[in-house]
Amino acid sequence: MCGITGWVAYDRDLEGERGTLAAMTETMACRGPDAEGVWLDGHVGLGHRRLAVIDIEGGRQPMAVERDGRTLLVTTYSGEVYNYRELRAELEGLGHRFRTSSDTEVVLHAYLEWGEGFTSRLNGMYAFALWDPREQELLLVRDRLGIKPLYYHPTPDGVLFGSEPKAILAHPSVKAVVDAEGLAELISFTKTPGHAVYRGMREVVPGTVVRVRRQGLTVKRYWALEAREHTDDTATTVAHVRELLDDIVSRQLIADVPLCTLLSGGLDSSAITALAHHGLAAGGAGPVRSFAVDFVGQTENFTADALRSTPDGPYAHALAEYVGADHTDIVLDTAQLMDPAHRDAVLAARDLPVGLGEGDTSLYLLFRAIREHSTVALSGESADEVFGGYRWFHDAASVGADTFPWLASEIGRGFAGDRGGSREGLLAQGLLEKIDLPGYRDARYREALAEVPHLEGEKGLERRMREVCHLHLTRFVQLLLDRKDRASMATGLEVRVPFCDHRLVEYVFNTPWSMKTFDGREKSLLRAAVRDVLPDVVADRVKSPYPSTQDPRYAAALRTELRSVLADPASPVRDLVDTRAVEQAAASATGDELRSGSELVLALDTWLRKYEVSLEI
Repeated sequence: MCGITGWVAYDRDLEGERGTLAAMTETMACRGPDAEGVWLDGHVGLGHRRLAVIDIEGGRQPMAVERDGRTLLVTTYSGEVYNYRELRAELEGLGHRFRTSSDTEVVLHAYLEWGEGFTSRLNGMYAFALWDPREQELLLVRDRLGIKPLYYHPTPDGVLFGSEPKAILAHPSVKAVVDAEGLAELISFTKTPGHAVYRGMREVVPGTVVRVRRQGLTVKRYWALEAREHTDDTATTVAHVRELLDDIVSRQLIADVPLCTLLSGGLDSSAITALAHHGLAAGGAGPVRSFAVDFVGQTENFTADALRSTPDGPYAHALAEYVGADHTDIVLDTAQLMDPAHRDAVLAARDLPVGLGEGDTSLYLLFRAIREHSTVALSGESADEVFGGYRWFHDAASVGADTFPWLASEIGRGFAGDRGGSREGLLAQGLLEKIDLPGYRDARYREALAEVPHLEGEKGLERRMREVCHLHLTRFVQLLLDRKDRASMATGLEVRVPFCDHRLVEYVFNTPWSMKTFDGREKSLLRAAVRDVLPDVVADRVKSPYPSTQDPRYAAALRTELRSVLADPASPVRDLVDTRAVEQAAASATGDELRSGSELVLALDTWLRKYEVSLEI
């Protein structure tokens, strides 16, 4: 896993711009702490920061393929192609010769052999750029589900690109400007494919290739979910899901560095940990190493709420004991969660004030602690989107609402809904009217709904649940994948997500909703497919989201910070908030009511100070 960046300028020679490209590359240092490289040639410059995972010595980048003293192709590449060994064998049979054992070189030769159609052969998570000196063109390629990020900024004579916005913002010609639409996207909790919030910047849409030529840019989709008739019965479907999972996890255990799993004690992470344990044991390795996040006193003093009925600790320990994992709890306290240095690190990682507060900070601290022991971690992320795990999937009102289901649910009240306690609840009414948040969310929902493929004659609940699943796989999952990527790569940790393997996603997407819930519960197919490797207490556990601290001192600390913002006449966020609502929140709001709105306000304030953002609304 790595950080990439680059610059193509057809009207100028970039040989003298090494300093600018080096500055852009340096912003990716956290993503790639092991090595750096810059490649310049005429109209193009490529930068790379490397996190060495496969072929430690041979995988340095940018990497080129040369023949007879001529450069045929160059790449700056981030990610992992899990089927690279099979592809390499096939390419060798076609006459290709390799000088490294890295997957990066396989990608280069795959393009040389199969052209742009090579994307259909890749299985993995990746975001990379290919420069073809022969055609003087650049390809920007992103994986099917959007696991790895990639941004670009068209210029009058070419393009700037990078793994994160900060790489592009480091170029002297780009300013951090956010307009009304960008602010609406930031606040809406509806990740729009391609939208990057900053004016002039775009994100490569998952499953697409952006081709840059002197004549301009073109975008081509190489993958999208399709509606196909599912003919397997339930038993066959369960067996095939398990077969896929066994293959996926075994592929994703490949690494030349220490590897672990993230274990919450829920069905998803427990399944990955158990399958990883069996995969390692089959190869004569193990035990699997696992890590969980917890908070001081949380298990002992846990109180059930609308989201979480049980604490994670006992279940994580039960699974670890069952499979014999080498397990470690990373226990955090409120002082760590409120530490300005940690929260600044999260903002620097995300480039945007997403406003998830301690949910982001704890994830960053978890990954930072894991990185002291492992370089690669397998995660259970995205199983809820694939198999239908969230509670709002099973709530008739949320499913039937004419909007994104996660915004319609009672559980999602912190993201939308009434101003009291909502995500935007502390923002000024005038600002909300300018950005028209309801109108923006509705427009994005209509766009998303129009993309959903359907089977002929599909109707009723099955038709609607196909829509709900598609919305989650193309919108909601992007929020979580981006969060995980930024928090992990800020610490130099590569996190792999087996449930995002496109073969599994395609297969389960086309199973009927009645089959996804055949035992009357959420994630029926997954539970049935992995029950034999889990203890019953874990297999039967009710869905519980990523944990959140229940320490009342955290809410008290938020109130103190809100008061500080109000008291500072230089605070840039003051013009964006309803000061009376902020005063009331700081004075009397309960912890649950306080968090979403106050964490967004505090994040906005820090962002406007540190990023020197120009709001043009």
